Order: sequence, then structure tokens, then C-alpha cells
Amino acid sequence: MAASRLTRIAAAVAALTIAVGLIVRAAGGELGAALPPFVEGWDPRLHPLALVSALVLIAAAWVAPRTLGASWRPAAFGLWLFALALGLGLALSLVRKGTHGWFEIFDLSPRGSFEAGNEYLPALPALSHGSLYFLDRFSELVRALPVNGAGHPPGMLLLLHGLGIRTARGMAALCLGVGALGAPGTYLLTRALHGEGTARVAGTLFAFSPAVLLDGTTSADYLYAALGVGAACLLIRRGLAGRALGTVALAVGAFFSWALLALGFWVVLVTWRREGLRPALLLGVGCAVAVIALNAVLALATGYDPVGALAATNDVYRHSMATMRPYAFWIFGSPVAWGVTLGIPIGVYALRALAKRDPAAFALAVTILAAAVLGFTKAETERIWLMFVPLACVAAAAAIPAARARPVVWALAAQAAITQVLFDTIW
Repeated sequence: MAASRLTRIAAAVAALTIAVGLIVRAAGGELGAALPPFVEGWDPRLHPLALVSALVLIAAAWVAPRTLGASWRPAAFGLWLFALALGLGLALSLVRKGTHGWFEIFDLSPRGSFEAGNEYLPALPALSHGSLYFLDRFSELVRALPVNGAGHPPGMLLLLHGLGIRTARGMAALCLGVGALGAPGTYLLTRALHGEGTARVAGTLFAFSPAVLLDGTTSADYLYAALGVGAACLLIRRGLAGRALGTVALAVGAFFSWALLALGFWVVLVTWRREGLRPALLLGVGCAVAVIALNAVLALATGYDPVGALAATNDVYRHSMATMRPYAFWIFGSPVAWGVTLGIPIGVYALRALAKRDPAAFALAVTILAAAVLGFTKAETERIWLMFVPLACVAAAAAIPAARARPVVWALAAQAAITQVLFDTIW
């Protein structure tokens, strides 16, 4: 009964939020998104290669549920999940613009996306004097960088510079390859909490999540999500060595995206519910020490100013599209847009797990609530909150009966395909 009531309340809030957004938009009001609370816009389109996408999606939806009970070793299943996520991401990106859809978001040519100028590649000239100079001057350079470069720590730009990636195709390959590791990462994270069977379901949910397939496949946030779930896999372990390594991984992840600190918050909450307050506090302190230590070392070695960089990033955000996005609407709009794009079945089962007081679901609910209330990200959470998708899959998988796995996969596949055909999701 509690699960049904919670689901009905969430559905009512979502419906009301969507209705308000559409009414305000139709009346000529400005909420800072094309189709509030969603950042996507109505733009039906179908490329001839969409037939390939349909065949791949149908084949994957038919095969994936059958692998849940296969007698595979964990390493083999993890490899299968990586291939599944990579294949589905490539396939769905063909639907609207063919192979150009794989890298359009980063393409600075006239054929590219209007968002390409806000991405990371146009910021690379800032590293023309080398990485050390870039780090030393980063807080001063922030205001002159494109939006995504200015809105994040320097990790991604340093990675692109170090790998010699200068092209849209190269960056797309990096995001696709690393991001797809989020599927086996979700599997490993769930395995540590719930065991093998539930873990297989969670990894499969991640691979089929519309948020991953539509807003993640060709975005840097897909890569960040993989870094975040990797850190969470280590932090969730009960052993000291694993958790110590996890704090380092979280600190490195936060050097790519400040938002990944939320993954540490989630793990601390899960640890509190599973092990008690003292282990949770110790873990939280460990995460804080690792983040401070990494930034202190960088400051001493290179002159990097993390406090100045964060202040400059905050200033850029306050003068960006955020000024057109009223807090009162987006405190609801942000989680609603993310929850729907996540995949409606995943959202429903995550709520059912929350009603059953599942630690992972509880921690996710608190994390999402905190993110919405703090207002650091208003809109575009379909993409920006990709790091929360693995956590939602962990929660949902714990509440999905074995017999329901197949229809859930088909429903996710259908939602992703329909959305991709009818809407321009930008990423």
C-alpha cells in the first residue's frame, strides 16, 4: 500500500510540473527550456539508418533478459554489459542523423550542433602554453572558457590535451568508450549490495535507460557517470583498503566534475543505513580528506587555485541560462525531468524500493532532494544528473521481480526509441 501511495504522489507531482511548464511556455512565459521541464524540443525526424537502430534495439531487448540467468562468470557478464551499452548507444544515435549523430554535439563545423561551441574542444587553445601554465592560471581563465569548460574543474580538458584529442570524432569515442563502463560499474556496485541476480538486472537497466541512450551516449557527463560509479564501487566495500582507494577515486572524479561529490554523499548515507553512524562518519571524513589533499597537492605543485576556480565557476553559472530558470519551478522540474528520462519503469521501481526502506533507494532520494533544493543545477538534469542513473538502477533492481525483468526492458527500449524519433534531445 505504501509503495502504491508513494508512486501515485510522485506521478501527480510529475504530471502537475509538466502541465505547469507547458502552460507557462504556451502563454509566452520563459522557464529557460524548450519544453519545460525537459530541455529537449519537439522535432520528429527519421534517418534511413533508423532501420539498423530498430533491428539492434529489438535484438538487444530480446536477448538481454535471457542473459540474466545465464551461467556466466562475473567478468563475462560485465563484458557483455559493456558491449550492450556501447552497442545500444551507437544504434540509438543513428536514428535522427545517421553516423553524424555519433559526434554531432562536438562538431564545430557548420554541420555540427549549435551546442558544439559550448563544449570542451573550443577550450583547448587555453592549454597552448602547457598543462602547468593552464593549471596555474585556471581560476583566471574560467570566465573566458566555453560554458562546459568553465562549469567544471580542469580534469576533462587536461585529459583531452594529454591524449592529444582535438577532433569531434575523437572526443565522441572517448565519451562512448569510457561511459559504457558505467553498465558493468552499475553491476559491480549492485553486486556489493544485493548479490549476483539483482546486480545483473541493475546493469541491464543502466544499458537500456533512455537517459543514458539519449542524453548520455555523446556527452562528457556519460564519462563522468562512469568515473562516479567506479568510485562508488570502491567506497561501498567494507574493507579499509577498498574504501581508502575509493576516496582517492572520488577525489580524482571530482577533479573532472564537482557534482561527483554527490556520489560520495550517497555512499555515506548507504553506509549509515547498513553499518551505523560511526562507519559513515569515518567514510565521509575520509572522502573530504582525500579531496582536500588532492587539491592541496595540485596547488603546491602547480599553483592551481581550487577555491578561486570554484568561485569563478559559480560566477559563470549565476550569469548563464540559470538566470532565466526560476528556482520555484526547477526545484520540481529538475527531478521530474530526470526521473521521466531515466526511464519510467526504473523510476517506479526505485520508488517501490524507497517505500520498502531500501538503503540505496533512501540514499538516492535524499541526494536528489538535496541537489534540487540547493539549485546548483536547474534544468538539463537529463544529462547533468547522469551520475545518478546507476544509483537509480541499483535501487530499482532490488524491487523488480524476476518475472518483470523482460517487460521492463521492452518498456525502456520503447521509451528510448519513441523519444529519439520525436524529440531533439540535443545530446
